[in-house]
Amino acid sequence: MLLYVIRHGQTDYNREERLQGARDIPLNDTGRGQATGNGLALAKLTSLELPLDEFDWVASPLGRTRETMELVRTAAGLDPLAYRTDPLLVELSFGDWEGQTLVEVEAHSPQLIEQRNKGKWQFRPPGDRAESYAMLAERTDRFLSKLDRPTICVAHGGVIRTLFNRIGKIAGDDAAVIDIPQDRVLRTDGESIGWV
Repeated sequence: MLLYVIRHGQTDYNREERLQGARDIPLNDTGRGQATGNGLALAKLTSLELPLDEFDWVASPLGRTRETMELVRTAAGLDPLAYRTDPLLVELSFGDWEGQTLVEVEAHSPQLIEQRNKGKWQFRPPGDRAESYAMLAERTDRFLSKLDRPTICVAHGGVIRTLFNRIGKIAGDDAAVIDIPQDRVLRTDGESIGWV
């Protein structure tokens, strides 16, 4: 398995440290620049392994990942729309907390923030659609099991954290707090994983 992964570019929610989860928040100008830079970097990296058109290109269906994918493909000299989406790559849902900062959440739910801090991997925020990282990891497993050729995907910070858990064998609570940059490309061959 050869997989390159890019996190979507910055949004205003990222800049404000708001939990965006499954909300459809667009990229800001910084995020657009990050996406273009990742496309240029990816074109150089993959030329050492396979031509770009031999990869399966897939993104989360949320707007920020699709916009990132289209900017990445444009910068790499490819048709910006020639990719597919997969709902398994949607970001972790923060349920009722989406749109808030953790400081705002702590002001009204300090006991829940305390629970989260004790075990972030298993913690599930309130709300019908909310997920834990453990739940997201099960979706990531399903995505990985479907890969049948070298793939380039644009996903979210939570999805990438689950890759570090599943492929990098990093403990869940440690993986859940890894800083995931928006201006780097991640590479894994199914056994090793790291930023390139």
